[in-house]
Amino acid sequence: MERLISSDAPERTTPRPPTARQLFGSLPRRRPARPPGSVLALRAPLRGRTRTLLVLASVALPLLTWLLLGATGAVEPRFLPPPGAVWAAGIEMAASGELFTDAWATVRRILYGYGLGVAVAVPLGVAMGSFAAARSALEPASGLLRYLPAAAFTPLLLIWLGIGEAPKIALIFIGTVFFNMLMVADAVRQVPIELVNVSYTLGARGGEVLRKVILPYALPGIVDAVRVNFAAAWGLVVVAELVNSQEGLGKRILLAQRFTQTDKIFAILVVIGLIGVTADVVLRMVRDRLGRWVP
Repeated sequence: MERLISSDAPERTTPRPPTARQLFGSLPRRRPARPPGSVLALRAPLRGRTRTLLVLASVALPLLTWLLLGATGAVEPRFLPPPGAVWAAGIEMAASGELFTDAWATVRRILYGYGLGVAVAVPLGVAMGSFAAARSALEPASGLLRYLPAAAFTPLLLIWLGIGEAPKIALIFIGTVFFNMLMVADAVRQVPIELVNVSYTLGARGGEVLRKVILPYALPGIVDAVRVNFAAAWGLVVVAELVNSQEGLGKRILLAQRFTQTDKIFAILVVIGLIGVTADVVLRMVRDRLGRWVP
């Protein structure tokens, strides 16, 4: 009797969940995307000819604009001298020897100030990137001090250190050391933790992991940090020489400004740019040579 009642009762069915099409409707139809060209493709290498053309255009376009403004008279020559006048002013300063004397004085200050900053920043940055204790102790102070404009320390440095070479070197040191510390620490933290764990699993000790795994892997990033911040050193040394100096490219710019010799100012700026680009290329080559094994 019970079996008969159960067979006659209406069978209960579980409702099916709605499908994605029922919930959101049909997806819009789009044409298949075309493969982008090598110029617009994300992080794709360029062809050799394309890269050469873009490099030449990046140099030629500003130079053509400069020539055009000078030829049309849109800007007075005393404000924007033509390239020929700048070249003649540069030859004149080079023939007198003052250009090389001033350039060497500026480069020497950068070597002392920036070199001292790198010597301090790299070990501390490696410690911040490798040890949590060093990071906790150093990162708050360096993160705060890097926001203080280094040029604002110039009056204090003149009071503390006098008017010799020391305040100029100290200004470059203060303006670059904290940026280098933080960027070096970031480069060290980019080392994959899997490499560290595998090294410990194979029996390496802490010092060996730091010396043979972390430092070699992070070395290209450290060189990159030094290369990027090298440009800031040039800006600071010119500021220091503008305030008080007997020689240097910044001092030469100040003297030229007093007599409205804009052609000399442009010539000095070109020299600074060439020295900076040369240093950048050298550091790039060092980075590529040191980081051959890094993917």
